[in-house]
Amino acid sequence: MTSAPASAATDAWSLARGRLLGIAYRMLGDWGEAEDVVSEVAITALAAEREHTPVRSWSAWLTTVCVRRSVDRVRTLAAAREVYPGPWLPEPVDTARLPDEVAATRELLSLTLLHVAEQLTPEARAALVLHRAFAMTAPEIGEILQRSPASVRQLISRAERRLDITPDQSVADRANREALQRLADAVESGDVAAVVELLEDDATLFSDGGGIVSAARNPIFGADRIARFLLGVMAKAIAAGATIEMSAVMVNGELGMDARRLGDGSGRRDVMVIRLDPSGRVRTLLQVCNPAKLTRI
Repeated sequence: MTSAPASAATDAWSLARGRLLGIAYRMLGDWGEAEDVVSEVAITALAAEREHTPVRSWSAWLTTVCVRRSVDRVRTLAAAREVYPGPWLPEPVDTARLPDEVAATRELLSLTLLHVAEQLTPEARAALVLHRAFAMTAPEIGEILQRSPASVRQLISRAERRLDITPDQSVADRANREALQRLADAVESGDVAAVVELLEDDATLFSDGGGIVSAARNPIFGADRIARFLLGVMAKAIAAGATIEMSAVMVNGELGMDARRLGDGSGRRDVMVIRLDPSGRVRTLLQVCNPAKLTRI
């Protein structure tokens, strides 16, 4: 039996798959959607090869198709997320389960940055992802997005200011780890004042239950309101005869807190990540409790 002829498109896609997933996930904030986009890229590549489409570089061609498909998918998903029950948050992924090509650079991988990036236009998000996470130049990005290099630089500059990206990740990691532990201890103690002290006055909490489990249907603003919400969740669990077991978990390359409710048969689980302000107080809290989004943790 003769073997099937080698496919340049298939070989190139196999080599590039991890990188393509890294691009699509950072743009979409949903691992399943990212996998769908990357699969579509493979199908498109095979069709182009069958039709003898001229391709100078399969790597560049695959990246271009992936970015453009992701841009289109962002626009499609935007409508669905507008009617999502409560705040929509990105899907967290256990860092150990990410392909090496995705986790190698943690730029724009954290849930907090993925969440803020939802406010960017699809093109701005693509430009920022390609530049920060994959070190592509403005002319290279311009060819993909069909924009001038000057326009791309402007997109990147505005997006960086909007996201307020921390330059020293190691320092940010250490501060984040310490703040998370203090927050967990304060919540477990039931001390409202202790929790408030750790939060920025105008902190915001987003809770994503997806309409499947109870969660705040609107963002919660203000340190006192957030503290009382968190302690209220703890009190309700205790009243129902449950205990909450908290442990650290690496999510999207950053430390998060995994809270599991035990003893009441609910099987509820919340994963929380935070973002700090320059003073070290908690500025943003993202609480993912939609069970459909926790299958990769």
